[in-house]
Amino acid sequence: MAIICPTVTATEAHLYRTQLERVQVFAKRIHIDLADGVLAPKLLDVSKLWWPQNKIIDVHLMYQRPLYYLEALIKLKPNLVIVHAEADGDFRQVVSTLKAANVKIGVALLESSPVEAILPEIGYIDHILVFSGNLGHFGGVANLDLLNKVQKIKSLDKVIEIGWDGGINEDNVSLLAKAGVNVLDVGGFIQRAEDPVDAYAKLNLALMDGSK
Repeated sequence: MAIICPTVTATEAHLYRTQLERVQVFAKRIHIDLADGVLAPKLLDVSKLWWPQNKIIDVHLMYQRPLYYLEALIKLKPNLVIVHAEADGDFRQVVSTLKAANVKIGVALLESSPVEAILPEIGYIDHILVFSGNLGHFGGVANLDLLNKVQKIKSLDKVIEIGWDGGINEDNVSLLAKAGVNVLDVGGFIQRAEDPVDAYAKLNLALMDGSK
């Protein structure tokens, strides 16, 4: 079954702590956004990261040159580090660095980037993130036309984990899961909710209802 993965997207340490504490009480897996100001507006610096060690943590590294920041991330023992297909540098070196540390490697595709952009490297990838929204911000809109990317990925690799980031809510979460999305990265619907626990519960209820 697909999993709801709350997102933390913060520009400074106090906001980061607030967002993380809002979701860590109920979330098993948490998606943390980092950005360098090039691919997306600047977010919290890698040096200020921390997280509870009993959680599964995915880091979405929206950096133009991700390789230079991997060692710092590896020390924190994330489950998964997601780099961008649009980033610079030697992807195979990114793979070897993460694999040597037993960290999974993910690749994010912006709306304008086709699945074909990662075809030469798909055998090295554990997770593909289909991005639909406003990079580095809450409040994106789910462009469901991008589900054709999900279908294409599944036709190429039936077991690879597929994530979706952008515009997830209780009206579309079941549709995304049925289409083959395994990890539903949810930002604004949970973080902007008056009661994040209730928002998380609504999403999971919609998932269960949709699977009947």
